[in-house]
Order: sequence, then C-alpha cells, then structure tokens
Amino acid sequence: MASLARSSSISRFGPYELDAEKGELRKGGIPLKLHPQPFRVLQLLLEQPGKIVTREQIQHSLWNGNTLVDFEGGINFCVRQIRSTLGDDAETPRYIETLPRRGYRFIAPVEVTPAILSAGAASATTGAPQRLALHPVPLELPTERSGAPPTTPGVAAPSPVRKKSWPLKLALTACLVVLAIVGVARFRKAVPKLTVEDTLVLADFKNATGESAFDGALKEALAVEMVQSPFLNLLPERRTAQTLRMTGRSPGGEITHDVAQEICIRTGSKALVDGTLTKVGTRYLLSLNAEACNTGVILGAEKEEAAGKEGVLKALSRATASLRVKLGESLPSVEKYDVPIQVTTTSLEALRNLDLAARVAASEGEAASLPFVERALEADPNFASAYAALARRYLHLNQPDLARESAEKAFLLRDHVTERENFQISSIYYRAIGDMDSLNRVLELWRVNYPRDPGPPGRFCVSYGFLGQYEKALPECRRTLEFDPENQNNYANLVGVYLGLNRFDEAQQTCEEAYRRNLPCTMQYEIDFVLRDFAGMEKLLSAAAGRSGEEDAYLSAHSSTMAYFGRLRSADDFSRRAVDAAKRAGLDEAAALWQVNAALRNAEAGKTTEAKREAQKALRLAPGKNVKALGAVALARAGDLVQARKLGKELEESYPHDTLLKLYWIPVLQAAIELKSGNPRRAFEFLDISHPYELAQPSPNDIVTMYPVYLRGEAYLAERNAAAAAAEFQKILDHPGIVTNFISAPLAQLGMARARAVQGDCTNARAAYQEFFALWKDADPDIPILKQAKAGYAKLR
Repeated sequence: MASLARSSSISRFGPYELDAEKGELRKGGIPLKLHPQPFRVLQLLLEQPGKIVTREQIQHSLWNGNTLVDFEGGINFCVRQIRSTLGDDAETPRYIETLPRRGYRFIAPVEVTPAILSAGAASATTGAPQRLALHPVPLELPTERSGAPPTTPGVAAPSPVRKKSWPLKLALTACLVVLAIVGVARFRKAVPKLTVEDTLVLADFKNATGESAFDGALKEALAVEMVQSPFLNLLPERRTAQTLRMTGRSPGGEITHDVAQEICIRTGSKALVDGTLTKVGTRYLLSLNAEACNTGVILGAEKEEAAGKEGVLKALSRATASLRVKLGESLPSVEKYDVPIQVTTTSLEALRNLDLAARVAASEGEAASLPFVERALEADPNFASAYAALARRYLHLNQPDLARESAEKAFLLRDHVTERENFQISSIYYRAIGDMDSLNRVLELWRVNYPRDPGPPGRFCVSYGFLGQYEKALPECRRTLEFDPENQNNYANLVGVYLGLNRFDEAQQTCEEAYRRNLPCTMQYEIDFVLRDFAGMEKLLSAAAGRSGEEDAYLSAHSSTMAYFGRLRSADDFSRRAVDAAKRAGLDEAAALWQVNAALRNAEAGKTTEAKREAQKALRLAPGKNVKALGAVALARAGDLVQARKLGKELEESYPHDTLLKLYWIPVLQAAIELKSGNPRRAFEFLDISHPYELAQPSPNDIVTMYPVYLRGEAYLAERNAAAAAAEFQKILDHPGIVTNFISAPLAQLGMARARAVQGDCTNARAAYQEFFALWKDADPDIPILKQAKAGYAKLR
C-alpha cells in the first residue's frame, strides 16, 4: 500500500512520469490514457522499484478480498495495458519484469520528487485528492472549542438545534446515494457494444487441463458457434495468417492473448475473444472473455462448468450464446441462430484436426492440409463441415469429381449444421454439380440472412464469370474485396473479370494492391501474357517450382504459352512436367486435365495421332467430368467420332444438372462432331445453344475459352461464308483477356487470313498471314497446320 508521503509524489522513469496526486501518467508532459486499475498497479510497482510485488499484493490492493473477481485475468489485463502504454515487451522488458507464478518487478531507475500541491490540497489534512464518498460519514454540528465566541455570564449558551440536523443529514445522504446510483448506471452504460461493422479476433483457447484432446478443438468449436451469428464478424483465418506473416510469425502458429491483441489492432478489429479451460477434480471449468483490443475494456465474460469431458462442448455452447448477447446481438437473433456445436460434431479429435487443417493451409497451402481434413472425417464420418472443407479444397486443386463426391456427402448431412454452414454446404454442392440456377437461389437467401458475409458476393462473382457476364460480376467482386481484403482469391477473381472486360490496367492495379498487402496474385501470369511480359512469366514459373498444388498449374499454363507461339514440342514437354508434378502431389484429376489440354491443342494443330494418344492417357488416368468433356472434343477434332459420341452420352447421363455442361460443352462437342462429319449447317444448330455463353469461362476456366466462337468461324469457312467467318475470328482477337494463351487465338489470326483469301482480298489476306507467321516465327516446322498456312500463303503470290 502507498504511504502518505508517496501518495503526493511524482515518480519519473525514462520519458515518463506518474503523478499520484492527479492520477496521471505523462510522457513529455502529455497525459497518457491508462485506466484506474492498471494505473494503481503501476503505482505499486514504482513504490518498490527493484523489488518483487507479488500477485497477492496486487490482488489485495485492487480488490481487497472481493471473491467474485477473476483475479488472474484482471492482473494479467492490467500488466498488459501498462506494457502497451509504455511500449514495453514482456520478452525483453525495459520497465516491468515478470517473475512467473510470483509477481512483477520494476527494473528501470525511478526518481521520486514531491508533487507541487494546490492550495486546496495543501490545506487538507491528508494531502490526498478530494473525492466524493459513496458512503458518507454523518455530519456533526459544531461544538464549543477554542476560538468559539465566549458565552456571557448568567446567560445560557444557545444549545444546538439537534432536532433539525437529521433532515439535513438525510437529504445529503440521499443525494449522495442517488449520485452513486447514477454513477454506477452511467458506468454500466459506458461498456461499449459491438456493431455489425465490427470484427472480432479469436485467440487460441488456453488449455490448462493437460489433456491434448482439447488443443485446437475448442477454438474451432468456438468459431463454429460464433460465425453462425449474422451480427458478429470473425476475422477470417486467411487475414489472421497474413497478419502473422507481417509480424514475422508463422501463419499457423499459436495465437496467444497478446498476439491476438496485436492482430486485432493491426487489422482494425474491435475486440478479441479468448477462453480458458481448467480442471478441478473431475469437473471442467470453462471461461470466455471478450475485451476491446485498444482499451482492454471487458465487453463480456462467461463461466460454465462441465461434470465430465463429454460435457465441455455443451458448456462452451451455453457460454457462447450468453456472450453473444453481451456483445450486442439481440436475444431473438441468438435464439434463431443457435445450433449447439455438439449437433455438428461431438468429436474433439475431429474439431482439432479441422483446426490443424486451417493452420497448415495458411502456412503450407491447401494440398498439404488435405490429410488433416481426412483425419477429421476418420474421427467423425458424419462431420458435414469437414466434407465441405474437403470439397472446397478439391475445387481449388482442380479435382472436380472428388469435390463433387465430398460435397454430396456434406449436402446429405446438412440438417446437422448451423444455418450459415448450411448455406456454405449448399453453395459448394450446387457449384460442384454445376447447377447454376440453384446456386444463385441459395446465394440470394444467404445474402438476406447474412448481409455482411463475403460468401454470397464472392460466389456470385465467380458464377457470373463462369457465364461470361462480366459486367454483372464486377460489382460482386468489388463488394467481396471490400468485405474481405486479405483473401488472395478475391483479388484473383476480380483480376479475371477485368481481363474479361479488356481492362488490363485495372487488372494489374488489382494485383499490385494484393502485393501491397503481402498477398500473392495468382492471375499475374495471365496479365503478363496479355502484356507480353515474358520475363515476368518465367519468374513466376521459377517461383512455383516445388510448391505442391501450384507447380503443376504453372507448368501447364506455360505449356499453353509455348503452343500459342507454335513451339509444340516444348509445349508437350511442359505438359509432361505438369502431369508429373500433379501426380507427385496426389492430384490425379489435375494431372489428367493437363494431359487432355495437350491433346486438344495438338488436335487443333493437326497432330491427330498425338492428340488421340494424349486424350486416351488422360481418360485412363482420371475420367472425370472436365477430362471427359475436353477429351471428347479433342477426339472429335482428331477424327475419333465414335469415342467422342460415347463420351458425350456418358456426360449427359452422369451430370444431368450441370448448367454449363448442357449449355456449353455438350453443344460444342456436338458441333465439333458435325463439323468433322462435313455438316456445318447442323453444327450451327448446336452452336446456337451456346451462343449466350460464348464469352464464358466455364470450368476448367483456364483453358479452351471462346471455343464456340472458334468452331463457328470454322463452320462459316466450311460454307465459304468468308465475311461471317472473319467476324467470328475477329471476336476472338478482340478478347485477348478471355482467350489468353490458348492456341485458338493464333489460329483465329490464321482463320482471318483464310477468310480474306476466300473473299478475294489478297492484300489483307497476305497481311493476316504475315501476322500469323510473326507469331509462329519460332514454331516447329513440321506442324501440319503451319504447312497448310504456308501453302495457302504461297497461292496468294
């Protein structure tokens, strides 16, 4: 406890001074904000510099035996606030040293000088600041004492009118009680509430039980409980990981209270939530605390008990529901969106592995996280959200059939999830089966129930891009980025839309914004290709080497670039490397996709034997939807119409709800078959079906775009309708951001030359041929379509 002398002193250390009389901490004469309890702890430490101040001393000084206070949490909070205000570091302290389980010691030199007291303070007997007492001592009227007027002999001294003193005392006491009540009420109202705009950061649960089963599981469970709220916004895992990287920490590392507070401040979030689990005998004690990250004000705290291990998740559900109300969510909202975590899963092991999957994905990529999601499903084969997590990863890793299988399992179990998880699962399911109409209906409902959730606009952005509706996609992509600016996928999706609109400067600016946030821009290769930045493409290719789940995609993209410039032997080599890289990562569907991409471009170049061989390899490796669709088209263009028709029938039977399969790929396949059969008129009938989607980027959306346009141009040439053919080929040349590096772009230039020749426009035909030859100046000389082009050009001379 402070002595009377010290209570009116100023303690100076470093650039700071603590004025006990005024209750101020100043730096360079400027008052700093420090709440009363942290101020008192700092005062205690400064009264005994170099000596240990025990936690018991601090407890007695602050709370004086109040058993209803969480002493441990309160003391920790006070010390954290002092360190934050002083810019001190617990690991390398300049001012406050922690002695584990004992207390704290002030280690910097301290100079103590008397405070200059005000006149009013100097006349006070205690020298302490004047404060209003909540429990005032009854006032006494003056009694006779020295200095009082002398009484006249024989005249009775006037006796005090005591009977009138009690009304005065009562009135004053009543006033003070009222003031105290008002003060308490105002204090209670001062505790801030969150708004729908605010973001929360989740710290890792402190597991003090010694039982590893709870590690990670309780944080994952708490996240599931809280994100079902349409009122609360949790900081996304990706943004948390990115902030950890920026601070030099592992993106999958531990998030202690102090780390969470730093993340909270850096990301502009409003509050953090942390929890503790302890064990006393056979009972488990669980506590949740939410505090404002800038001020440390406790926004809400909950404590629950569980009789045994199996009751911990139920206790967490009860505590979370109560905490949501304290944070500002309305009771009707909590009651409506309150599915206990044990409905989703009762397996701590499953929750723990799902948490590990998120951490590994943040630090090592999604391919590396797959085993942890699979372990979660081994622990609970009915864990719907884990199936959805698996489906989402497979979609990103070009494993569409595995994604569909997992999404179907999640969809069948969706009655055992929260409302928000239901929307997520349903959207992944409809995306996986390709039902765009149902997907859009789910997204509209999701948006109504969770207006601040980035999920609906993000998925609208992608689905409109699939359909080639770039103007509709653009505001959705921008909105998603506003909601979640630390998600690299949001930048990639927006770049894709800008490329589709030929707005290349804005596409590059979007990538640069991602870089400013230390995020990768996965569409940079496409931008570099359109802008002919070959050094940039080579740099990206080198950087992807050895990165599981990424290397194969870059190698395949580079194979398409080689083919674009007629270097098909080099293209085939890069495709083989892409296939091998995908196989090493266990991504057979992706490997087959890169193989069939090679087959299709060889077919267009006239290398029919190679095309058939590559297509059959891909179909043997992983005969999924995308591989069958592209393989069928490649076989049709190479002349194997029997196999192409068979694959088309299998696709229609296996994927009856796939919108773009019915409206894009099947019509394209049928048109290719008819064109090869010498029936261009019949080909037009099928191509009319795909006409509204000819600018689309259907899955797989990084290869074979604008294929209906290319085939329509070929069909017009077959009919010798040169003007119509030229218009179709020009359409491809006018959309370099959509077709990017697929071989149909240079072949469209060749198609323009042929169309001009059919029209008898030799001058423009020669110019078009020369542009094609300039693109293919380093082409392999034995490519059949190049030989045909040279022969056609020779006829114009």
